[in-house]
Amino acid sequence: MAAAAIDYAEKDPQANVINDGPLDGVATLTDDKVRRLSVIPGFEEVTDGALAATEAEKNMGILQGLRLYPKATAWSILLSTAIVMEGYDVILLNNLFGFPSFTARFGTYDAGLKQYQLSPSWQAGLSCGANVGEILGLFLTGVVADRYGYRYTLIGALLLVICFIFLLFFASSLQMLLAGEILCGIPWGVFQTLTTTYASEVAPVPLRAVLTTYVNLCWVFGQLIASGVLRSYVNSTNDWGWKVPYALQWMWPVPIIIGVFLAPESPWWLVRKGKIEQAKHSLTRLTSMKRDTNFNVDDTVAMMVHTNELEKDITAGTSYGDCFKGVNLRRTEIACVTWAVQALCGSAFMGYSSYFYERAGLAVEDSFDMTMAQFGLGAVGTVASWFVMISCGRRTLYVWGLGALFCFVLLIGILGCPTQTSSLSWAIGSLLLIYTFTYDLTVGPVCYSLVAEMPSTRLRQKTIVLARNFYNFWGIINYVWTPYMLNPTAWNWGAKTGFFWAGICFCLFVWTYFRLPEPKGRTYGELDILFENRVGARKFATTDATQFHGDTLRLPSVSESVDRKRSFDHKENTA
Repeated sequence: MAAAAIDYAEKDPQANVINDGPLDGVATLTDDKVRRLSVIPGFEEVTDGALAATEAEKNMGILQGLRLYPKATAWSILLSTAIVMEGYDVILLNNLFGFPSFTARFGTYDAGLKQYQLSPSWQAGLSCGANVGEILGLFLTGVVADRYGYRYTLIGALLLVICFIFLLFFASSLQMLLAGEILCGIPWGVFQTLTTTYASEVAPVPLRAVLTTYVNLCWVFGQLIASGVLRSYVNSTNDWGWKVPYALQWMWPVPIIIGVFLAPESPWWLVRKGKIEQAKHSLTRLTSMKRDTNFNVDDTVAMMVHTNELEKDITAGTSYGDCFKGVNLRRTEIACVTWAVQALCGSAFMGYSSYFYERAGLAVEDSFDMTMAQFGLGAVGTVASWFVMISCGRRTLYVWGLGALFCFVLLIGILGCPTQTSSLSWAIGSLLLIYTFTYDLTVGPVCYSLVAEMPSTRLRQKTIVLARNFYNFWGIINYVWTPYMLNPTAWNWGAKTGFFWAGICFCLFVWTYFRLPEPKGRTYGELDILFENRVGARKFATTDATQFHGDTLRLPSVSESVDRKRSFDHKENTA
C-alpha cells in the first residue's frame, strides 16, 4: 500500500486510544487485514460495488436522501412512534401520585394533612418498577432481535403491552400496580433500542441524525399527551380519573402492529444473516429508485456486505462479551457514558418545574399548563436540533450543549441560596423551562444519534442495550434520591440541588470534550477504520479514512468533504 497509508497502529503498536490519531492524518486497513480479506471468495467484486455506494452516500445531501429514501423515512417514523407510549407512562405515573382519585384508591389517610397520601417508599418503588422491567426487556431484546429480526421482536413486544395494560387498568392494590409497571417495562425496553437501531440501519448517511433523533421527539410527544390527559382529569374524584389515562394506552399498539407487519426488515440485519437477496428486496422497499436513476441496489448491499466482512475480521463474535473486547470496549464506553449523560446532567430537575411554580403560588391547574408549555418547548428544541446538527455536527452540539446545561443548573443552585420567595420560585421554574429547551436542542436528541452510530454494525443492538441499561441504572438512582433532595421533610436541598448537578455536569463536560468522537458524514465502514486505528476523539472529523484497499481510493475527511463536495482523491497502490 502507499507509504502515506501505512496504518498508525503499525507505526506505534503501543498507541493508546486517547492519542490524537494517525501521524499522517490517514486511517486505513493494515496489510495483514488486506491479505485476510482478499482470500474471501468474491470479495474484490464486492469491494468495487461497495466503493461506488460509499461515494454515492458521501455525496448525497439531505434533500436528495429524502427523495431517494422517502419510504425508509416513513417506516422509521412509524416504528419510532412506539416510544410515545413510554414517554406517556413516565409522566403519567409520577403525576398520578398527586391525583385525589388515585391516592384515595391506593394511599392511606394522613390525619395531620387531612388527605390521602402514598408513602415515599411506594412512590419510589412504583417509579423504579418500570425501569427494572426495562432492564430485563433490554437484555432480552439483544438476544431475541438478533435471532428473529427487528419486526417480529417489535410486534411481540406490542402484543405484550396490550396484555400488561390490563393489570394497570384493573389494579386493586399497590402490589398489582407494581407488577403491572414491571411487566410493562419489559416491552418498553424493546422499544427503547429497536426503534433507534432500525432508524440507524434504514437511513443513508445524511438522514441518520434526523431519523435517530426523531425518537426523542416521540418521547416529548408522549410526555405532552400525558400532560394534556392529566390536565383534563386533575379534578376528577372517582376511579375513572386514573383508569382512563391508563386505558388510553390501548389506542397505540394495534395500528403500530399493522404498520410494523407491513414494514420491510432492516437490510443490515438480513446481510448479517447471509440473506443477501432478501436484503436487496428490503432495500427496494425502502427507496424510490425512479427519483434517482443512479442509485444501485446491488452496490448498496455490497457496501453492507463489505462492512460486515470487515467487522467480522475485527471481532468475529456478536455476544455481549464481545462488546468489551478490543476496540469495541472503547465504542461501548462511549455509547454507555453518552446515554448516561442524559440522566446525570440534571435532567431529573425538568419534572419539577411545576413544583417550583406551585411554591410560587400558582394553582395546580396552571402548573400543569406550564408543564405542557415545557414539553412544547422540548418538541421545538428537538426539531431545531436537526438543523443545527447539519452545520455543527453531533459532537459540537453535545459538548457545548452540556456546557450550557452546567451553567443553568449552577445558576439554579445560586438562586436557591437566599431565603426563598415567590419571585425566586418563579425565576427557578422559568430557568427550568429554558433548561428543557436547551436539553431538547442538544443532549436529549443528539444522544440517540450518537449511541446508534458509535457501535459496530454487528454489535450495534447489544451495545445500545448496554448503553440504555446504564442509563436506566442511573434513572433508578435519580428516582430514589431526587425526591429526598427537594423534599422539605428530607434533605431539604431545594434549588440548591443545582450545585450537586453542576458538579456532575462539569465532570461529564470534561469527559465529553476528550472522549466523544464526531461521526458526522461517516459511513459505518469508515467509523470501523477510525476506531481500529485508534484515532483520538478530537481528530475524528479531520482524519482521512477508507475501508478499502489496493488500487483504490482514499476517502476525504469530513472537513475536506465539505470543501471539495466529497470528491475522492485517487491513490495508486505502490506497495
